Amino acid sequence: MPDGADLSHAPAAAPPLARKGRGALTNALSTRFEQTTAEAFDDGWGTLAAELADLPPLPTTLIRDRTRSAMAWNDSPDIGFDRSINPYRGCEHGCIYCYARPSHAYLGYSPGLDFETRLVFKPELPALLEKELRRPGYVPRPVALGANTDPYQPVERTLRITRGVLEVLERFGHPVTIVTKSAGVLRDLDLVQRLAARDLVHVCLSVTTLDNALARRMEPRAAAPARRLAALAELRRAGVPAGALMAPIIPGLNDAEIERVLEACAAHGALGAGYVLLRLPHEIGPLFEEWLRAHFPDRAARVLALVRETRGGALYDGRFRLRQTGTGAYAAMIAQRFRVALKRFGLDRAERGPGLDCTRFRVPDDKAPLAPGSANRSAAVPEGQLALL
Repeated sequence: MPDGADLSHAPAAAPPLARKGRGALTNALSTRFEQTTAEAFDDGWGTLAAELADLPPLPTTLIRDRTRSAMAWNDSPDIGFDRSINPYRGCEHGCIYCYARPSHAYLGYSPGLDFETRLVFKPELPALLEKELRRPGYVPRPVALGANTDPYQPVERTLRITRGVLEVLERFGHPVTIVTKSAGVLRDLDLVQRLAARDLVHVCLSVTTLDNALARRMEPRAAAPARRLAALAELRRAGVPAGALMAPIIPGLNDAEIERVLEACAAHGALGAGYVLLRLPHEIGPLFEEWLRAHFPDRAARVLALVRETRGGALYDGRFRLRQTGTGAYAAMIAQRFRVALKRFGLDRAERGPGLDCTRFRVPDDKAPLAPGSANRSAAVPEGQLALL
């Protein structure tokens, strides 16, 4: 099958270890922090292949987080924000390429299936955020909501932690940027629209492909491409500044779609667009390679060769200012194509940024009640208990 071919009319059989609705194939890959690892082993009775042939779906487990802070801070020179808020650790969307997967290893979980099935949620996040915003000397700047994992992954429907965070930010007049692969942002359109009226929000919908079959394999529980585009259009009709992000661009897999994706985003009202080249830090490299060889055995070698070509011969180069775009002739060609397409479809305005207003920040009356929604439905999960969805 040639690179960039339409997969929607040629569905391939699921690889032997694939779980319905999950991206990674296994948890067997070792992490940086574990001294031992466990793998399935056939003891000679010939039963292992049969046992793995029809694996049941994996449930999602929720684990209460006891964090004492709301915002994470960074001083990375190639990131356009210095603070972020992440209501969840792990992400049920299951995107195989997600650069946040290695963060699960810090918790003692695998960046593989654990990342998308063992979700850590932060029910106290709105209250913690309010305390931090009230600290004397706090200087407001745009905060990135969901910089690590998606704030509108499926579990947000019931926990509503993201909504609680937005309610606090609205009360304080604090600017926020939102990046998501979900149409779930429309559930908070009332809040987002009010924030937009005060120049306090910018939303970015991540659209990686227009091919439903490819999206289903790469991002099994994220919204379908058409749903993301429809959400983008609805946000724009509501007066919300919103753009698009093609992240990641994977050489040899979805890079043939650059122009089509940008054209579709422009047609749905995007004010601008950006991209990130595939990033495979730490454990993601082996996970992605395992997934690629299982789902696309005919092109896996070609894709991996192109990835290495954009990373100086390795699967990843984490140097600042290079990790987002890569190096070499192939990476330069992708950058050039993206720039030309931005101009062609009128999306090059994104370079000027969303222009959020930090001067509206005010600490409300101390006697004001905590933002509605901060006592969200996650309170129904008993302390220390695992909730199965």
